[in-house]
Formats: sequence, C-alpha cells, structure tokens
Amino acid sequence: MKKFVLFTFISVSLIVLDVSAQNQECLDCHSDNTLVTERKGKEVSLYISSEHFNKSIHSELSCNDCHEDFEPDELPHRKGEMIYKVECSNCHDTEDYEKSIHNKKNVTCFSCHSKHSIQKSSTLIKQGPDFCITCHKDQAVKGYTQSIHYEKFKAGEKAPSCVDCHGNSAHSITKSKFSEGELHDLCLDCHENAVKNFESSLHGKALTKGKALAPNCITCHNSHKIESSKNPNSKTYKMNIPSLCGDCHKDGTKISELKSISQRHILEDYSESIHGDGLFKRGLIVSAVCTDCHFSHNILPHEDPNSSINRKNIPKTCTQCHVQIEKVHIKVIDGKLWEQQPNRIPACIDCHQPHKVRRVFYDTNFTDKLCISCHEKENIFKTVNGKKISLHVDIKGFNNSVHKDNSCVKCHTNVNDKNNPICLNSGKVDCSSCHAEHVDNYNSSIHGTLFNSGKENAPYCTDCHGTHNTQSKKDVTSITFRTNIPKLCAKCHKHEGDKNVSSSSSDSEIMKNYATSVHGKGLLESGLTVTATCIDCHTSHLELPASDPLSSVSDQNIAETCATCHLGIYEKFRHSVHSAEVTKTDKKLPNCSSCHESHTIVRIDVPGFKEQIMNQCGKCHKDVTETYFDTFHGKVSKLGSGAVAKCQDCHGSHDILPTYNPASKLSRNNIVETCKSCHPNSNKMFVGYLTHATHHDKEKYPILFYTFWAMTILLVSTFSFFGLHTLLWLPRALAEKKKQKRKKHGSN
Repeated sequence: MKKFVLFTFISVSLIVLDVSAQNQECLDCHSDNTLVTERKGKEVSLYISSEHFNKSIHSELSCNDCHEDFEPDELPHRKGEMIYKVECSNCHDTEDYEKSIHNKKNVTCFSCHSKHSIQKSSTLIKQGPDFCITCHKDQAVKGYTQSIHYEKFKAGEKAPSCVDCHGNSAHSITKSKFSEGELHDLCLDCHENAVKNFESSLHGKALTKGKALAPNCITCHNSHKIESSKNPNSKTYKMNIPSLCGDCHKDGTKISELKSISQRHILEDYSESIHGDGLFKRGLIVSAVCTDCHFSHNILPHEDPNSSINRKNIPKTCTQCHVQIEKVHIKVIDGKLWEQQPNRIPACIDCHQPHKVRRVFYDTNFTDKLCISCHEKENIFKTVNGKKISLHVDIKGFNNSVHKDNSCVKCHTNVNDKNNPICLNSGKVDCSSCHAEHVDNYNSSIHGTLFNSGKENAPYCTDCHGTHNTQSKKDVTSITFRTNIPKLCAKCHKHEGDKNVSSSSSDSEIMKNYATSVHGKGLLESGLTVTATCIDCHTSHLELPASDPLSSVSDQNIAETCATCHLGIYEKFRHSVHSAEVTKTDKKLPNCSSCHESHTIVRIDVPGFKEQIMNQCGKCHKDVTETYFDTFHGKVSKLGSGAVAKCQDCHGSHDILPTYNPASKLSRNNIVETCKSCHPNSNKMFVGYLTHATHHDKEKYPILFYTFWAMTILLVSTFSFFGLHTLLWLPRALAEKKKQKRKKHGSN
C-alpha cells in the first residue's frame, strides 16, 4: 500500500512538473509585453502576465488544455480564422449561460472571468458589482454603488448584489425588465413584512388589479440607488417624504383627479399646516409627515377598520407624537362618556382637519362679541372682482340656528391675531371639520365636481343649508325640511332650459312632473312626510348622474334605492326573473324606472296604466305581445277595454317567475287560482287554453302550424278550383244566353 501511495505521489509530481515545463515554454514568448499580432487589420497584444497566471485557478492546467491542437513550433500555432477562441464548455457546464441574456448579447466568459487571471468564484462574488459596472455604465446602474445594498454588501453583511436580483446566478442573468410578480418576489426575499403589508394596502391592491397609476417598490425606493431612510439624500428620508408622496398626490396629477380620493389640495394644505410649517420652515424632523399617519407600506383607506387613519384608530396614531394630549386639552367632556358612549366623543380629525392641521386658536380676547361688533352692521362688505359682497350677519337668525352654541372661531378657523381685523382673508368655512362624511360625499358628487372645477352657479353647502341661519332638517321652517325639499331643488332644476342649470337629465320638466306624480301629490297635496322626495332617491350629498355605476339611481342601484320605502316589493322583485340576482345575462334587465318612470310615477289604478305597462313589456317580449293580440284577451283589449286581462294580471307585476317555478302564478298548482281572479268558475279544463299559442311557431306549436297551413291550403284550393271553374264556365254561359235570345226572337 505504501508503495502505491508513493508511486501516485511521484506520478502526480511529475505531471505537475511536466505541465509547468510546458506552460513555461509558452510563457517564454507570451510573457513579453511587446508581443503582438495582427487580427482583422488591428494590432492585438499576446502578452500574458506570468505572475497573474500563476496565481489564477487555472495555473495547474496546461495551456493546451484550453488552447487545443496548438503546435508551439509553428506560427500561427493552429490553422483557422478564430484560433484564439476557447471552448469553456469542455470543462464547465454552460447550459445556464447559453440561456442567459449575456449569451444573446455576445458577452463571453472572459468578459467577466478574464482570460488568464481567473479567480475563485468566492473572490469573484465579492467583486461582482464592480465587474458589472465595467459594462453597465448608465447612471441608474452606477447608483447601486451609492445604495444601502452596496454598502452592506461590501461590509460583508447579507445584502443583494447584482446577480441576486438579475437571475439569482452569475450565469443565468435575465432581462432587466421585471414583471410586477417578479419584482414582488425579489423584494419579498429580504423584506417580508414590508412586502406583505404592501400587498394588503391600498397601493398593493390597486397594483394587483393592474391599475396603471398604482406604485410599486421601485416607485418610492428606486431600482438601483436604494438608500437608507436615514440618508438625507434618500427619497424616503423623513424631510423628503412629502415631496415623494406629492409626486402622485399633488394637484394636477392623474391620481389627484380620481373620485375615490376625496381629499383635494393635499400637498398644498399640508405645506401650510402646522406639521408642514414645522418640517419645511423650521426644519423639525420630529414633525409628522405622510408616513407617520398613513404608515409606509400598510396604507389603507380611512373606511377600513384596520387603517391607521380610521376614526377608531386615529387617536392611537396621533398619540405616537402627542403622548400627553389628554393633559393639554381643556376638559369639557363628561368623563362618563368615555366609557358609556365613546361614539359621542369627537375624534382628533373632528376638530383638526386631516391635512389642514392648524395651530389651535382659542384666544379669550377674541370672543363672539368682538366678531358681532363688526358683522352686525348692515353696511359691512368686501369687494371681490369689482362686486360688493355683504359680510353682514343676521344675529337673530344665527341665535335661532342649529349652530347657535358654536363660537365663531370654531367654523372660521383661519383667523390670525396678526391680521387686522383677525378674519382678514380667512377664506371660506370648511364644513368638513364637523361634517367630514357629508363633505366627502359632496366632493364626489356631480355638484361637488362642478363646484371644484370652477363651474359657475354650481351649488355649495351654503346654497342649500344657508350661512348663519342654518336650521335642523327636523325644523318645519328649515329649507331642508322634507316638505320644502322640492322647492329647494327647484331653485336649479325647475326647468331644463334655465340658464343656471347644467343637468344630464332627459326630463325637461322635472319639478312639474314630480308635483303631479304620486310622490309629489302625497307630499305637496296630502302633506305626507313619509313620501319620497328628491333626496330619498338621489341622496342628500352624493348626487350622481344615472349613468354613473355609483349613483343611487343607476340601473344597478335603483331597486335598492326604492327598497328604502318599498321593501316588500323589492323582496319580491329581487327573487323574480327580472332580477340580476336570478337572471344572468348581458342584456339589459328591467328595473323600477322601466315601468314607473322617474318623476312621473302614477298610481296603478289610474286609467291607461295597464295599457302603458303592456307596451313596456312589448319592448322586450315583442313576439309574445304580438301573439297576445291574436287571443280573445288581446282582441278585446284592442277595443279599449281596461278590465280585460293584461300581462301583469296573469304573470304578476313584481314577482314574475318562469312557469316551471312552483311559486309562479302560472305554475300547474297556481294557474287555476290566477284565472279565477277574472273567471270565478275556472277549472283545470278551462286553463288548458293556450294563451300565447300562435300558428307561426312550428317548433312550439306544430299542430297549430300544420292545421293552419292545411286549412289555408284547403281554403285557397277550394276558392281557386271554383273560381277557375266559374271563369271557364262563363263563356259557355254567355253563349247559351245568346242562343236563348236568338231562339226567342225566332219564335216571335
């Protein structure tokens, strides 16, 4: 055994010495740094550093192992055009490389590994990013060397290098353009919590749905120059957060115009708020920025119970900074309410608007008496664009208003003790301070959209509720009391042709038609406050055109809107064949307004209503309606009889079901009772009558079809035969008649 080991050692040593001798023979020439050759008209160096080669991982290999079939005594050493090309695949598995983008772009092995100074893979991995930059010289890629990833990578910490993101292997580099799914998985490897929070966020859900405006990781963090949030140059550095969020949420961007975002002028309002003032003007890094309230990745809409800005969670969010808020607020709330009725306690945003948070101004020197001392004067006014605008406040009206217990500065918050008077240029009152939900709805409505776009005469809060004389909707003298609603809406919607109206409605006499409808008569003539008014159908603040899917009077929602009063009918309708819940079709299904119109709704017992409904049914069921007029019922109906059975008498009005449904009025179990409503002696034999039978339908009524054609052919044949017979007999009859005449004359 010892002899075998000794023999093996000597053999290997001799081989190594032989390889070294062979390589040295090559290096005798190629270690000369002046050695060159000409290739395709260019001078190419053939110099090989013996020092670098001897340190390389290939130093133990013979030159001929790579440069096959070379003859050292001949020049060139091998015949052919590309004698310099080396086949690395002879020793190395290059399958991944051949599929990579590098192979497609003709990036060779030695582009990264060099030719004769090849290092160990562990050494190359440490130098990887520096290799990549030698080819990828654009600024975006160079930004990686300034990133937190590169900094940690160089320090030996776990951090992604180029290959970790671009293929996860140095030899299987993929295209730089990632799909959203691939990008998601890349970031998830290291940032699991952040990515999972993003997935469930408003941004993440929008991205999953393929929304073009939805941000991804790169939008906020860049692709290569990803910097620490502690780096002042980083996009995510606290002082830079408003600018980052403002890229999407500032005025004029496509996102700022979305209806789903109720807040407007977000960046502008923030910059003027006490938070923005602290950040931008005073440089206070402790000032609240977007991510302090909305969080960085788990951004949720305020309606979501898990949102940091949900009404239930907003105090917890605010107390991240305002830790002693309970001590510094004036105690004006009964302590029992905190436990017994927490819903009655105002949240932070009830007084401090989300993006307009101002320094609280409750100076006892500026009381309501001070405001009234000026504004009770009837001749007080300001001039805007050459027009005088009265600033007079009817004190008596205010004292009788629903806001009488509020101080002036609670609504007029933009006052400043540095101004003289303090209310100088204070601007409009923002009702959302107390009525946030109503104002959000208004901003999303057609009224709010028109007003915010600068449309002249578009209604604002004060147009419907008044200014200082705002009264409760329960007050019978209030303009928003139920019986006064039609008169209020009529200010704009009285006539379609009015110059102060911009409406998408096809009804040119909305208020006139409403007044004569069953709803209008119930309200205006009978004084029934339970009768539907404009706001019951169109809502108070979220009025939208019927063409808008979110509208309360759209085809999708009209039935549920009517159900607020007509719940029993709605329950029948939603289980009928006309309901979208039952019938799945791409065709338009009828809804309440299809039969009852919108503003001209009449009682069902008025003359002509049944005939009108029959015409409505005919719009969809044309063939069936035509066959109806071939029946006894239809023929009598044509003569003007209103008592004869129409569509709804047999099929029902709101609970129409297929005849095979046991609950249908025309099912086997119910049809006799249905017919008895008009025919008291009805029985099973009587109901065997085919109501819509037609001889035109061969498939459904073959006996009638063939009988009709048989009788028609028989009738036509009979008349044709005897008609022809008569025509043929006529000449003979005439001749016989003449003969008789001649015979008569002859006898005379």
